[in-house]
Amino acid sequence: MTPRTWQLLRQLADGEFHSGEALGRQLGISRASVHNALAGVAGVQLQRIRGRGYRLAEPWHFLDGDEIGRCLGADAARFQIEILQQAASSNTELMRRAGAPCGTVLAVELQTGGRGRIGRVWHSGLGNALTFSLLWRFDCGLNALSGLSLAVGVAIFRALEKFNAAGVGLKWPNDILAPGGKLGGVLIEAQGDMYGPSTVVIGIGINCSLPLMIARAIDQPAAALNQVCAAPPTRNPLLAALLQELARVLDEFAIAGFAPFCREWERYHAQQDMPIQLKMPDGSCVQGIARGVTDAGELRLETAQGIRQFNSGEVGVAS
Repeated sequence: MTPRTWQLLRQLADGEFHSGEALGRQLGISRASVHNALAGVAGVQLQRIRGRGYRLAEPWHFLDGDEIGRCLGADAARFQIEILQQAASSNTELMRRAGAPCGTVLAVELQTGGRGRIGRVWHSGLGNALTFSLLWRFDCGLNALSGLSLAVGVAIFRALEKFNAAGVGLKWPNDILAPGGKLGGVLIEAQGDMYGPSTVVIGIGINCSLPLMIARAIDQPAAALNQVCAAPPTRNPLLAALLQELARVLDEFAIAGFAPFCREWERYHAQQDMPIQLKMPDGSCVQGIARGVTDAGELRLETAQGIRQFNSGEVGVAS
């Protein structure tokens, strides 16, 4: 989108109708220029009604670095936050900046090519999701990062608890679930040597709401914060809470790995002691009862052959 389009969207952020004439007057452009700038805007639910003008289908609480900093309080000094209006993927962009300081955060208003595990696509529109990536450095090597995605899940769960999110759980190895389906996910990418040091980019996406245009594009059951929180947070305090909990978890992980979080993760595990099916990378499937995880973050599955441990695979409902 052009800078002019973004200017107009900010004028429409309140979710009220604004005439093309009024919008043009505010920006010093013609009504025709307003129409052209707002025509066919991808990823944005925009209503146009003759005689009333334009409005966003939902109010847009845009990301604001100053507000995020106020919410972070004393923790603000640990992060360098940059807000991008639009990007294909916050993880891809931050991986390009792998030399950036520890604590660098890229948050994206409109992510057009978000990525998940196993080549999946993360669908989001303007303001309906919080999509961001955090760069973190570890003295340890890549071989000591086992279980990191699960530890990040613990941090997310703790943050959502602050907003009284109901019925939220974790799915091995990197999904956040709610009663209606997938609420969020984690994508971790790393650079470094096996024995250290290492740089990690942690990408997180959380659905804040689920407009129909987004829900139709998702190929699995999905949920949003406005379905599980009586008073859903806007994205600025939500991002601040997530960063605070991530910093605490990552500090502890750097010292002791995943082991200190193992039992806590199992308490949040949505499929604990339930029958599941694990689809392996070679296409085969293993069925059994989910019995938690090891101190290294491996999934423990009780099968007909006994307890087995897995460090890869896609979890589904047992057939």
